[in-house]
Amino acid sequence: MDATVEIPLWLVLILLLGSCYAILISVLLPSVRWIIRRRVNQTIEKLNSQLRIKIRPFQRTKRQILIDRLIYDAKVIEEIESLASSSDMSREQIQSRVYNYAREIVPAFNALVYFRLGYWLAKKVSRFVYRVKVGAADTDKLAEIDPQATVVFVMNHRSNMDYLLVTYLAADQVSLSYAVGEWARVFPLQSLIKALGGFFVRRNSKDSLYRKVLERYVHMSTYEGVCQAVYLEGRLTRDGNIGDPKLGFLDYMLRDWDIDNDRDIVFVPIGINYDHVLEDENMIATLSDKKNRKGSLQYLKDVLSFLKLNFRASAEEKLLRYGYASVNFGIPLSAKEFSKVNDIDFRGLDKVDRFAYVEKLSTKLLMAIKHVVPILPVPLVATVFEENPKSKLHAMDVVEKVNQLITQLMSEGSAMQNNEKPKQQTISQSLSLLVSRHILIRDKHYFWLNTESTALVQYYSNSIRHFHDESAKT
Repeated sequence: MDATVEIPLWLVLILLLGSCYAILISVLLPSVRWIIRRRVNQTIEKLNSQLRIKIRPFQRTKRQILIDRLIYDAKVIEEIESLASSSDMSREQIQSRVYNYAREIVPAFNALVYFRLGYWLAKKVSRFVYRVKVGAADTDKLAEIDPQATVVFVMNHRSNMDYLLVTYLAADQVSLSYAVGEWARVFPLQSLIKALGGFFVRRNSKDSLYRKVLERYVHMSTYEGVCQAVYLEGRLTRDGNIGDPKLGFLDYMLRDWDIDNDRDIVFVPIGINYDHVLEDENMIATLSDKKNRKGSLQYLKDVLSFLKLNFRASAEEKLLRYGYASVNFGIPLSAKEFSKVNDIDFRGLDKVDRFAYVEKLSTKLLMAIKHVVPILPVPLVATVFEENPKSKLHAMDVVEKVNQLITQLMSEGSAMQNNEKPKQQTISQSLSLLVSRHILIRDKHYFWLNTESTALVQYYSNSIRHFHDESAKT
């Protein structure tokens, strides 16, 4: 028993490394994971105590578990069976596609990333560029929303800054899950968006299998109470007008919603507007020719130029360059109340009738969004010059016409209050902003429209056109 056994040094090193690896895997890593998980849970509990609408258990579930739930969802399985029987693909091939779709869609929400990095980034960027204003049509109604309800923010879509702006303004109340287009599926933005709770959507996909997987994920997250943000138009406005509503997402939320047993779905209309939309020229260019749209390299150059200018600019210079960004929260609309008023149960309707009521609901929400779209100085001034395209206007005449326009818009249904009217100094700053962008030409105290910028003037006036457009009243 006391014999000496000799083994080569290389084997000793292998055994030593194997032992270290076993200790690392079996003892150290589980301990580190437990410590990290404990601290994360403590942080989430602290955040939940501060939020009006809590982080849902669904958002804290491991991503792989959510993916498994989605790919083995009963209605997804039905779609797989149907496709397998009507095509040449095997069930294994179809299941593989479903798995890939699920991985693409399901986010990897991280509360620390959302509230530490995401909120900080949204706040810094929003305030770095704009002077931010926020308002509410009825704060009491917003305060009465059931904390257990699924809250859905429905918004107009004017800029990619909308994501940051609304995240920043709502972060003390709730965490939001956005549907994000394929444009953002690039490293490292893709990972960040998933960690912030966003999920990617293929716009206008004709793939029925993909649409079924997306539908069931939206249903799952809605059923579990995850707060979501939806652009009712489905995409960025190209001409400044608020577009027609898209029905797909609302239908996904409502088609299997049980009015008696599921939590209420409360839609909160949000109106967004800017004095300077960063993508305005690119949006206008796509109206006439999509080839005029800027490529990724040009976007990168623009971003670098933007950062260079703004890091050196004072707060006053930024205001004169970009002006205000504003968000107004409208009066909430309960899906339960809508269903009771119309005496319907979405689950019991056939597709034609269901879409008729979804369209009715979306139209109601669209009108609510239009009602609370902020009326900002630049859109007001742009409207004045659109109505006087060949006139040289004195600065005081512009102020007078803006005040007349505000009175008209308030009488025609806008949510603007008397104390929100822009002051003379603010209108003067807006005139300077438009001059600096070569949209207006100035000669001492007189201003007139640069004919080469007519499309831009219309783009900004379109953001408030619905208040005095006869078609919006009918």
